[in-house]
Amino acid sequence: MTVLLHRREVGEFKTRYKWMALVVLVVFGGLLGRMIQLQLFESSEWSEIAQDNITKTFILPASRGVIRDMHGEVVATNRPSYDVYITPQLLNGDEGLRRVTELMRLNQEDAERLKHRLERVPLRRRTHQIRMFRDITRDQLAALETYSRELPGVDVLAVPVRTYPHGNLGAHVVGYLNEVNAEDLERHPERGYRAGEVIGRNGVESAWEETLRGQRGLRRALVDARGRLQPDRVPEGVEASAVSHVAAIPGQELALTLDMDLMAAVSRAFRGHPSGAAVVVEVNTGRVRALFSKPAYDLNEMAGRLSQRRFDELRQDPFRPLIDKTVYESYFPGSTFKPISAVAALADNVIDRGYRVDCPGYYELGNRRFRCTQVHGEVDMESAMIGSCNIYFWRLAEQVGLERLNRYARQFGFGESTGIGINTEASGFLATREWFERRYGRFRLGHTLNAAIGQGNTRATLVQIASAYAAIANGGTLYRPQIVERTLLSDGQIVEEFEPEVTGRVDAPREDLDYLIEGLWGVVNNEAGTAYDARVEGGVTVAGKTGTAQVSRHSPREGESQERIWYLNRDHAWFAGFAPASRPLVSIVVLVEHGGAGGRTAAPIGTRILQEYLGDDVEASETEAGTN
Repeated sequence: MTVLLHRREVGEFKTRYKWMALVVLVVFGGLLGRMIQLQLFESSEWSEIAQDNITKTFILPASRGVIRDMHGEVVATNRPSYDVYITPQLLNGDEGLRRVTELMRLNQEDAERLKHRLERVPLRRRTHQIRMFRDITRDQLAALETYSRELPGVDVLAVPVRTYPHGNLGAHVVGYLNEVNAEDLERHPERGYRAGEVIGRNGVESAWEETLRGQRGLRRALVDARGRLQPDRVPEGVEASAVSHVAAIPGQELALTLDMDLMAAVSRAFRGHPSGAAVVVEVNTGRVRALFSKPAYDLNEMAGRLSQRRFDELRQDPFRPLIDKTVYESYFPGSTFKPISAVAALADNVIDRGYRVDCPGYYELGNRRFRCTQVHGEVDMESAMIGSCNIYFWRLAEQVGLERLNRYARQFGFGESTGIGINTEASGFLATREWFERRYGRFRLGHTLNAAIGQGNTRATLVQIASAYAAIANGGTLYRPQIVERTLLSDGQIVEEFEPEVTGRVDAPREDLDYLIEGLWGVVNNEAGTAYDARVEGGVTVAGKTGTAQVSRHSPREGESQERIWYLNRDHAWFAGFAPASRPLVSIVVLVEHGGAGGRTAAPIGTRILQEYLGDDVEASETEAGTN
């Protein structure tokens, strides 16, 4: 009996032993397989993770490309800003936070704000550098650098920050930077933006973002178990690539067509006028020498710490400093549009130069009577241009018709954007017969009459008008307005140069344009001219056209003064022209919002700018004498 029991136990043990051996084999086989997987297939991955534990990566921001004007004067550049980055996991808890607060001399409110921000950092980001302070003071920088070994989780990095030497001069055309937001990251994933980086928001800074931005670099350095930086050495078993340095590539520089001295002259000429704009364009190239919009904002303020209160002030300002009045806004061009109507009539031989009209001071259409600026008597095209006679151009419009008028206006660049390439550009508006029929149910002659004098539904931007007058001056060639002349490397080597671009031709004989120029010369230099009082004796000879454009009726607001209501209901004042008259170099357009009569307000500004820019040279004086 005992023998049978012993044999049964031995049999059970053998069975269990087989199962135990099988389990041991499976376990060791799994361990061996895992070891082979780690050593042969995943060794590089885990090696990188191990090396990351003893290294720290610093992002090296790229220096943004400098922007200069046509003479090389700096318009936008960079200065160092010392920013504080904290790695929460490496900061020694409350003691580290207390030390940072003490060294930076933070007040109670700022200290609480810092503590709250650190507590809100999610677990997955506690090993990352997070910017907590930007542009710290020299005293704060000195304190943190002196005691850097006591603060393993605190790093101070020198980051290039945009600065604008000219402040608000040219603010709309130059543009500014601010931090990328969630929408930017989602819209441009291919650009690789990181939280905390900046992006161009307006003007050239935005339009040429990819050229100016550059490429960031990185530096990987060894750290000890507490996260403190160690000398750049590579211990045994650590790959050399673990400690590396990839230099940042600075952005390319831009050479603009703008002349900042001219921009300053425009700004001086606008003193005393709260709102307006001006554009100066090179006649034979389309290069923009001045693009001025007033009021503007300080670019350094926009790129720095702009408070919500200050932004609300800018947004609520009735003179709209956030709006670029040269390209974004469109206006009724008023009488500055009359030369376009004249070309439409002459080029298609609708009338000849001898066509005359009697101006009794009014025009009757049905049972309505429209007033002219004065009783001009009998006028031809030249004298009508000089005295800005509405009656003449209304009679002309009867024969030209809206379709022909729009056709020539489009040849001069009206009704579509110029392609200047910055900001949101308005296309202006040329109403057609079909548009009037849809809008008002019928088309009337009065619509054509209004269009011929730049009123009604005709709208244009300052850049369009400046380009159109440049085309009149150069014989009918329309150029694309050009802001950037070339891109360069930081050492001055030219990367790309941009030549003038022709976008169209005006289908009008040169002699008709020359005849028109004679009338525009008379506007400024003939005693009957609406801009005669704005001429400069012995200076550069200017040809041009004044304009006084009606504005939409301003509805008074509660508490608004009568003086303010009167001002906002005044007409806009225009002047458009070119100089020197006999051999034009630049065209100009000036708008003084709510400035009243163009001859009294805008023309003096325009002629003053041209005199200061072109100079009082002998050749111009001789040209004036010869033209007379």
